Parts: sequence; structure tokens; C-alpha cells
Amino acid sequence: MVALIKALQVILALSILIIAHELGHFTFSKLFGIRVEKFFLFFDVGGKSLFKFKVGETVYGIGWLPLGGYCKISGMIDESMDVEGLKSEPQPWEFRTKPAWQRLLVLFGGVLFNFIVAIVLFSGMLAVNGKTYVPNEGNAVYVNDLSYEMGFRTGDYILSMDDYVPDNFWNLQSDLGRRLVHKVTVLRGNDTLDIYLDRSMIGDVMNTPGMFDLALPFVVDTLMEGSPNFAAGLGRGDRVIAFDSLTVNYIQDSRPILSERRGGKTIATVVRGADTLDIPLQVDTAGRIGVYMQSPEYRTREYSVLESVPAGCAYTWEMIRDYVRDLRLIATPSTQAYKSVGSFIAVGQIFPSVWDWAQFIYILAVLSIMLGVMNLIPIPGLDGGHILFTLVEILTGRKPSDKFMMAAQMVGMILLIALMVMAFGNDIGRLMR
Repeated sequence: MVALIKALQVILALSILIIAHELGHFTFSKLFGIRVEKFFLFFDVGGKSLFKFKVGETVYGIGWLPLGGYCKISGMIDESMDVEGLKSEPQPWEFRTKPAWQRLLVLFGGVLFNFIVAIVLFSGMLAVNGKTYVPNEGNAVYVNDLSYEMGFRTGDYILSMDDYVPDNFWNLQSDLGRRLVHKVTVLRGNDTLDIYLDRSMIGDVMNTPGMFDLALPFVVDTLMEGSPNFAAGLGRGDRVIAFDSLTVNYIQDSRPILSERRGGKTIATVVRGADTLDIPLQVDTAGRIGVYMQSPEYRTREYSVLESVPAGCAYTWEMIRDYVRDLRLIATPSTQAYKSVGSFIAVGQIFPSVWDWAQFIYILAVLSIMLGVMNLIPIPGLDGGHILFTLVEILTGRKPSDKFMMAAQMVGMILLIALMVMAFGNDIGRLMR
């Protein structure tokens, strides 16, 4: 059932994003009087489709191969590699007869619409829910093996990364990787220290989740209803500092201790005001004692409808910038960030196992930005390749020949297939591990 829910979310998200992207090309084509022959969600390989219908000169439909979609524009060399129409005399309704600036807008239309989708979704989310985050200020990190190896220690407060002062705790790891940070300044006890990072480990940073967990003291909030320890004597605000004399500085320290005592008993050492108490507790078969612990401090920035639009634009720009940084890392072999590239399998894993519209909309906005930025990569076969050639034409006044464009398109398709193979290989490797 979980796999089905994830698959449905992936299909719906990709369908929305593909339609939005191709609608961008379609809209500018129609605006400049360019004929659109086909508008398809998914590919109708071999001319086979699930269904199709024709309105005017355009055939609309859904193909059988769910690996994308396309908008077939008259007089344009695209991924269909159909050049039959180019053998006839150029017609006024064709892409190739239009001025370069119009062709440029047609090519950029898909990316533009993807970014507009992200702005609309983010603006709506900010207007309804605001922006909630855990501040970095005042919160210490709990490290894993990788962050320990890099020089961080549990209890460190991260003050700055080079000249950047992070504000969102949960972005610390991504900030570390995307910004290619050289020096991190931390507060450790009463001392301020500089940790100099080995940039050859950036690949590990990008591929090892959970570098920085939130180091929270084990402070009781409430007891679960029906907990075997409901009447054991624990109260709100009690801080557990040990189980069976084994020190517990943070919640994470308690997990291996309680796991070893599953189905048994333990003595919790608790600080309550000025008193230190020993309280016997039952541990269930899952290694839990049946308490809710105090949550970290959350901050929420509220936005009015009018404020949410510029905030949504700023948020979208921030995400675009971060994703461009990710691509820069992927293109740098020494970082080994290319190992983080994923396919539809990876996309499916980021969706929740239950249907949550708030999470779905957020992920949809993020994927829309990723699709837009990916299409700007100057590889023939992507919008970015076509845009690059059109910009060269505008600057030089010379239009690339159809023969050159066909050869470039073929090279681009080979590169994209190689990228897809690498992405599937990464996903399969992660699943096997």
C-alpha cells in the first residue's frame, strides 16, 4: 500500500510539472503565431498512445511511456528527431521563420512556467501556514561518525560557515556542502574554535544523511496515555540524566541504553528543581518508556496574502540558487557529489508514505524548480542547449545550420541517456546497500 501511495504521488507530481513545462512552450508558440502539432503528456513511442484528440491543428494526448512529455512545434528540431517538415519551404507559422528573440522566449517558456508554478505554490503555503523552522541560534548539534571525523563534537554550537551565519538548523548540512565551506566556527563549552574542512569530503557530506541532529536534553513533557509508567512518578519538566547510572546528556544517548533493556526495567536518575531522584521505570518491547519529550523551539514567520507573493519569489530564488550550487558540486568529480544523482526511484523516496497535501505541495514546488534548472543546462536535447544556440545566433547574427542542430541534438540525447543510466545505477546501488 505504501508503494502504491508513493507511486501515485510521483505520477501526479510529474504529470503536473510536465504539463506546466510544456504549456510554457505552447503558450509562447501560440502568442507568436507558431503552429503546435502535438501536445503530449508522456511519450507516444511508435505512434501509440493511451488516448488522443485533435483541436485545430494540435493533437493532444497521453502517451504510454511515462518518462516525460513533449510539445511538437512546427519547424523546430527537437527530441523527436523529425526532419521531414524541414525539407519543404519555410512557412510563416513555423518556429524557424520567427525572429530569434521570439524563438528564445518559446524555448525559455517551459522553464519560466516551472518557476511560476513554484512561486505560486510557495506563496500559497506562506500565506496559509507561514514559514516555520528550528533556529540554529541556541541549538547544539549531535554528531554522527562523519561529522565527528571532520572535527565536530556533540554539543557544539555552529556560529558561522566562512562568512555565512546560518539561521535554519535543519539546513546546516546542505549549507556545508553547497557553499563548499572551508572554515566553520563553533562554540564548544566556553571556547570558540575554528574547524577547517577537507573539501575532498564534500562528496561524503552530500551522500551521508544525518550529519547534524538536534542535541536535545531528555526533558519530560507529558506521559503517553496508557503508559506503564503513567503513575511511576515522572512529571513535566523532569530531566533524565542517566539510566542505570549510564549518563544521558541528550535524547540520542538514551536510545541504545533503553534498547538493551527492552521488555525489562531501568532506574532513571531525574533532576527535578534542586532535587535528584531515582525512579524505577518499565521499558516496553520497543525500547521506550512511554513519555513525550519537550520539543525544540520553533519559529514561525507569518505572511499576509500581499506579503506572501514577494516572499514566495524570494523563497523560489533561494531554492534555484541552492540547486545551481548542487549542480556545480555534481559537475566537480572530486566532490563525488554525482553519487547523489537519482532517478524516478529517488523521487519516489522523498514522498511521504501517507498522503499529506501540505508535503505534496511543498515537494511539487521543489521538483518544479529542479525541473526548471535542469532544463537550463546547456546540453543539446534540453531547453538550455537550444537557448544557448539561439543566444549565439543573436550575438553573432549567424544561425546554426539544420545539419549542425541535428548532430548536436543527437549528442545531447546520448548525454541524457548516459545521465539517466548513472541515475538509475545510483538508485539501485543505494537500494542494495
